[in-house]
Amino acid sequence: MNLESPKSSVKKTQKDLFEFLTNTTNYKQLLPDSLEEFDANDNSFKFGLKGMPSIRLAFSEKIEYDTIKLKATSDNFPVFLICKIEQKTENEASVQLFFEGDINPMMAMMIKKPLQNLLNTLAENMSAL
Repeated sequence: MNLESPKSSVKKTQKDLFEFLTNTTNYKQLLPDSLEEFDANDNSFKFGLKGMPSIRLAFSEKIEYDTIKLKATSDNFPVFLICKIEQKTENEASVQLFFEGDINPMMAMMIKKPLQNLLNTLAENMSAL
């Protein structure tokens, strides 16, 4: 299953946004209001939203100032969250989020809409930075 957010404009340079997104504690301010659990360390963060199981995402790839790839640490949920960052103007960048996951069709039907909403919320909250 593949999903993507709309592109969002962020009033930060590409470098500043990349550095913000490579600090796991910053994800707490990007997550939706339904956040019930959050825990971060240097390389990963765990979050739980109301009515959803908790998930831990860890950095699996960082391409300086351009791409951040997070992978679920559970083998039961083989998914990736990818952030693509582009410089738009001197003090503005754009970001787009992608979800990639090997999810069975039954599960995909149940989680597609909540995951799309999560991606959209993350992108919206980044534009407010």
